Amino acid sequence: MSVRIRLRRTGAKKQPSYRLVVADSRAPRDGRFLAIVGHYNPRRNPVELVVQEEAIRGWLRRGAQPSVPVARLLASAGLYDPSKVRLRKPRERRKKSAS
Repeated sequence: MSVRIRLRRTGAKKQPSYRLVVADSRAPRDGRFLAIVGHYNPRRNPVELVVQEEAIRGWLRRGAQPSVPVARLLASAGLYDPSKVRLRKPRERRKKSAS
């Protein structure tokens, strides 16, 4: 069983907020999980990120792998090595057609 730390969507339509959960990688996004280790609200200004640091460190020690978005959030909070975080590719600029 591979365990992932990932986001679980909550909130109303077009008003997302997320819980950081530890779940089996085969479980659906909003399905069964093992533990809630924090929450993330991107709609607040500044963005709200609350994590249980000891719980996350414990799960990482036991081999849980964070998803890419969670790895970025944990790296910004200082809980994950930023060198392990996959960087986003810059979007290609649209080519202007000479019409």
